[in-house]
Amino acid sequence: MEAELADWLALNRLPTLPREALGALVEGSASPGDVVAAARVTPDWQAVAGDLVWLEGRGRHLVTLAAPTYPMRLRHIADPPPVLFVLGDTAALGSAQVAMVGSRQATPCGLETARRLAAALAARGLTVTSGLALGVDAASHRGALDAGGLTVAVAGAGPDRVYPRQHRRLANTIADNGALISEFPPGTPPLAGNFPRRNRIISGLSLGVLVVEAARRSGSLITARLAGEQGREVFAVPGPIQSPLAGGCHDLIRHGAKLVENVSDVLEELPAGASWTSRQNRAEPPFELAPNDLDAAQRSVLGSVAHHATDVDTVIARSGLTADKVSSILLALELRGLIVPVPGGAYCRITGQADSRHNHHERKRT
Repeated sequence: MEAELADWLALNRLPTLPREALGALVEGSASPGDVVAAARVTPDWQAVAGDLVWLEGRGRHLVTLAAPTYPMRLRHIADPPPVLFVLGDTAALGSAQVAMVGSRQATPCGLETARRLAAALAARGLTVTSGLALGVDAASHRGALDAGGLTVAVAGAGPDRVYPRQHRRLANTIADNGALISEFPPGTPPLAGNFPRRNRIISGLSLGVLVVEAARRSGSLITARLAGEQGREVFAVPGPIQSPLAGGCHDLIRHGAKLVENVSDVLEELPAGASWTSRQNRAEPPFELAPNDLDAAQRSVLGSVAHHATDVDTVIARSGLTADKVSSILLALELRGLIVPVPGGAYCRITGQADSRHNHHERKRT
């Protein structure tokens, strides 16, 4: 058994793996030892020995293309990784997943939107998958964890190296509540070329990819493109037209991605054969709270807060209410989770709150 494991690890360290060899491994018509022998490259057995030592640690696993725990959706992409190093629960890899990606320099509103959407997805039993990066990735992982759900992080470095370093505690929590995975062997640094490769795994594991805040040249768009090529659903959260972080999402929507205002927009597009278990005992995430009981003044103030930083003077001018009244209502709306404070004493409205539908119905009746 260890000899076969060593063959897989040696294969994973080959400089290149021909497409036909990968296909033979997927079909089971070739063994990793056959592929290594045919490569006419002397394997780095010392490095393989180091990989085996790493795998001896608690909660560490190697999932190979031949293993029953290898995720089925990932197995059928054009170039599945031959092995996955896993920290955590290998069963999480086969769960119904939705990937969430976006800007590393996300706005406070974007971070809160990602967190709430992830919590809403996790509350319905879906696993939230992302790349452990700064910004939207981290907010998505944390949202799933906040809801008591599972989350999978796909690393762009070896499984023994957390990148960025400040996410070490988050990575440990993910491993305890899902899985941290990598195709790169232990010791691999976070090289720039690793991340586009990582992205195909993020999309390949998932039923669909949801993009929250992405510029037109964002790496998140690579994940979205790969998702389309892999036959996955692509979703995008729109943003204010003045924001450079909205351009990528708007382009995706323009080219067929599903516009997402709330979690239902995602759920209704998932494949009919997908199944997951809703966590009925959990409280509904704040993202789903519909402000149907707001009075006219509260609706006026909420409507005066944009989806980007809006200062209090602007809210006062737009609503026509007194400063004291506006301050009181802003606090109430913040406690309801409908707006969030941002640096500089401003507020922004959370994208996708159900009040937009409510206000639409109000306008239709008048």
